[in-house]
Amino acid sequence: MIIGVPKEIKEQEQRVALLPSAVNQLTRHGHSVLVEKNAGAGSGYPDETYAKADAEIVDQVKDVFARADMIVKVKEPLEAEFPLLRKGQILFTYLHLAASKPLTEALLKSGVTGVAYETIQVNNRLPLLEPMSEIAGRMSVVMGAYFLAKHNGGSGVLLGGVPGVLPGRVVVLGGGTSGVNAARMATGLALSRYDNEKCAHVLFQRSESARSDAGVRFVDWRCAIARSKSSEANYARDVEKNETRERACGHLD
Repeated sequence: MIIGVPKEIKEQEQRVALLPSAVNQLTRHGHSVLVEKNAGAGSGYPDETYAKADAEIVDQVKDVFARADMIVKVKEPLEAEFPLLRKGQILFTYLHLAASKPLTEALLKSGVTGVAYETIQVNNRLPLLEPMSEIAGRMSVVMGAYFLAKHNGGSGVLLGGVPGVLPGRVVVLGGGTSGVNAARMATGLALSRYDNEKCAHVLFQRSESARSDAGVRFVDWRCAIARSKSSEANYARDVEKNETRERACGHLD
């Protein structure tokens, strides 16, 4: 099979559908891989790395589409790519057709066989969609911390806290893939603790899909505020004790 990897043209999309290592696996199994020039540049993979994996570097995107039996992309085709699709060709990418009627109509008109990453199921799981949820969950805490800064319009809270300054509180609504990964990231920022407990102070809305492997305690969200106030009081007391000991040892002026 001839597999084509075009450069993504969606705004701010720097990913590439296949890494050189994946290309190497495909070529070793007898497939031919066409990679559009600079397709991997945005992800840190220059054309030379694909050439070493036995891919053919193609200058024009139209040639990639014209020659390939299967097109592998990251994001859905944009309007400029609609005319390049053809009957009998396989398109393997994220599609999210419910959000775009024009895309759906264009795919039907082209006769292409579209296989959406988000629909692939293995043992009742979505292996190509879950990584995106994991990234979204982890980035949610990072971006939340960023926008808590005063210069970004936030309240000036440092989620991790420092000695003498209370750490922030994080409430995660939902315990699915995104929620669990948000909790893992939050615990990594060393957020505040429950009274005399080792679990991180990340509060989950209880749900059937919630998992307990993120190092957090699952609570009813209505209890969150009451419990966090108790934690703040104990944390402030512990900070005061630590500072008293450090002054006694001459570590603080």
